[in-house]
Amino acid sequence: MTDLTALTAAQLVAGYAAGDFSPVEAVQAALDRARAVDPRVNAFVRIDEDAALEQARAATGRWRRGDPAGLVDGVPVTVKDILLQRGGPTYRGSWSAREEGPWDVDAPAVARLREHGAVFLGKTTTPEFGWKGVTDSPRHGSTGNPYDPSRTAGGSSGGGAAAVALGAGPLSLGTDGGGSVRIPAAFSGVFALKPTYGRVPLYPASAFGTLAHVGPMTRDAADAALLLDVIGGTDPRDWSALAPASGSFRDQLAGGVAGLRVAYSPDFGGRVAVEPQVAAAVRRAVDALAELGARVEEADPGFADPVDAFHVLWFAGAARVTQHLTGEQRERLDPGLREICEQGAAYSALEYLAAVDERMALGAAMGAFHQEYDLLVTPAVPRTAFERGVEVPHGSPHRRWTGWTPFSYPFNLTQQPAASVPCGLDAAGLPIGVQLVAARHADALVLRCAHALYGTGLAELPPPPLPDGPPSGA
Repeated sequence: MTDLTALTAAQLVAGYAAGDFSPVEAVQAALDRARAVDPRVNAFVRIDEDAALEQARAATGRWRRGDPAGLVDGVPVTVKDILLQRGGPTYRGSWSAREEGPWDVDAPAVARLREHGAVFLGKTTTPEFGWKGVTDSPRHGSTGNPYDPSRTAGGSSGGGAAAVALGAGPLSLGTDGGGSVRIPAAFSGVFALKPTYGRVPLYPASAFGTLAHVGPMTRDAADAALLLDVIGGTDPRDWSALAPASGSFRDQLAGGVAGLRVAYSPDFGGRVAVEPQVAAAVRRAVDALAELGARVEEADPGFADPVDAFHVLWFAGAARVTQHLTGEQRERLDPGLREICEQGAAYSALEYLAAVDERMALGAAMGAFHQEYDLLVTPAVPRTAFERGVEVPHGSPHRRWTGWTPFSYPFNLTQQPAASVPCGLDAAGLPIGVQLVAARHADALVLRCAHALYGTGLAELPPPPLPDGPPSGA
């Protein structure tokens, strides 16, 4: 019998169309898997079993009539608990969120999924307000890695990455303000795309401003293209949204990489210490692109670490998102979040504008870089997953999560599309990701190159072991 939890969204839709199985069967299988794995990894804030099965029955009726609602009718989907979804609370990982509603608004990406008939399994875990690169919060605890629940799934979209990796729905909506879909994708062995800023509308606007992107986390690049076709339209509530894409992202997957100019930067010009096993796996991915006909050369984008500018913008955003809280509510915040909020509130307007200037200069530099190179390839994260429930690995010289994510946040500053593609496992069986970055608006190119890597088999990892035995981790 077909394991419906192992199928991609595209395979599910094909199966529905052929009458091989129904959305009710696929959704029930995904719900069963979610219930089975969640005690170990803590991927979900809420699982909406009754609502999901009601939506699945409606989708089954539409498929039987030959009248599907859209591109993902009947496909099980999860949503990060940062994005509004009508019918239930959005906690954002915080005790400051109130249970009572009205919860009657969908975020734009959620609304587009609903229009296309997607079935919402539940909301996935996030750190408080999505502030850091791991997933733990005072309200909902920590999220474990699907390959080893004693380690982190990454963050801040860690719950969604774990859900996809473990078969609890093939599609997940995440957000990425400094690496938050790419980091957990790399740690959890799934695919994630941070699209060009504005490609996916956002409402309400993020307090982190134009650093925050909405993006897909999926089994492969083809599913991400499918999901982007659904959520990548415009929405009048987002003043910064881009015009709709010209054509389908799925239709542009098959172009290959022959002749593309690819810059490979293994360590940002020696600035980043990369674990040897990560470096070797990324090198194999680069070699695979070369074997497919890409013109690869080792080249560094040449910018200094923009972490200080990122911190000004990020910490000020955190201060803004918590500005309305009472003293009692502040006492219940994640201690690390409370610390950066205090720092962010102390910045002057001139310091903030200086960070904006540095951001604009970085964007201009990367614009010039992509006049020479179509694609930049780096590690997604310079290491594999570390212990669960901490912001930085034990023994790290860094105080904040940005210390171990130097490849991700620069491209939030520049608003470029960037993806994490699985490219192997380390000796402990933990996933490794390679990052593909292109010029702004070149989302289709990133997806095409990622799809080519999937075609080589390099990105297909062994599935994580299903939990058996008692829960582990905090």
